[in-house]
Amino acid sequence: MAKAGKDLRPIVKLRSTAGTGYTYVSRKNRRNDPERLVLRKYDPIARRHVEFKESR
Repeated sequence: MAKAGKDLRPIVKLRSTAGTGYTYVSRKNRRNDPERLVLRKYDPIARRHVEFKESR
């Protein structure tokens, strides 16, 4: 039996707004978060916490 929730939880790339090019890969629930995801996470290149925005 195939997984039914593949389209509901797509894989998204979270790109750093510090301009370092560092990315995180995550899944998001389209039903709960229909707009683009923005999270504050650690950027090891910039060595501080910055906003990461969803890029497609």
